[in-house]
Amino acid sequence: MTARQLAWDGCLNVRDLGGHPTSDGGETRFGAIVRTDTVHGLSDDGWRSLVDYGIGTIVDLRGDHERADDPPRALDISVVHAPFMEANEGEWRAIDAELEQVNAQAAGASRTREVYLIFLEHFRDNVGAAFRAVARAPEDGVVIHCVGGKDRTGLLTAFLLHVAGVDVDDIAADYALSEERLRPRTQAWLDAAETEAEREEILHISRTPAEVIPGVFEELGRRYGGVEAYLRAAGVDDDDLAQARARLRG
Repeated sequence: MTARQLAWDGCLNVRDLGGHPTSDGGETRFGAIVRTDTVHGLSDDGWRSLVDYGIGTIVDLRGDHERADDPPRALDISVVHAPFMEANEGEWRAIDAELEQVNAQAAGASRTREVYLIFLEHFRDNVGAAFRAVARAPEDGVVIHCVGGKDRTGLLTAFLLHVAGVDVDDIAADYALSEERLRPRTQAWLDAAETEAEREEILHISRTPAEVIPGVFEELGRRYGGVEAYLRAAGVDDDDLAQARARLRG
């Protein structure tokens, strides 16, 4: 049996999107899309594992400022930069005001869901571009990553699995795995924290409660009529949806 969770040295949160049951009785295929935390943490052995796995394209969801601090490694693999969250200074001020309001009014999974919805609205075009980057990539395997591989990567993964016909509860279970896989990183942050407030914030941002994904999908259904309708509003067309579905379904 093929394992979904992968061990690539230097990364913590690596798993294949294959092996998920679909609504028509099928299963998503292995080797098509892999989600991970930033590949720039990979050791030489880790890079060999990535190449040996058949990866031909890396879709990097990080912003320009993140890439400036961690420039891409020279590779024989295509790297597509599809920043999930990019805005000018004025736009970020408006976003930060909304985030402050959410942080003051919500907690736990509700807070995470509301933060995600703010990002999905403000960065809708970016989401569409990232989805298209995966859908239109050459036939070899695709890696998608941000920094931790849980928020931006988690949302894009959720949309891809939904389009492939995976049930929302299975998508949510995959999302929830990131908290466990990233625990060593979280513990290092906690050990370095200087105040209890800092520790509490680290604990919050490290959590990936499964109920977030159904909550996001439900709200996108209310606002747009469903996940696919949201993606179309983000500039994803029928061919892109069909290509993404075919990539995961074979």
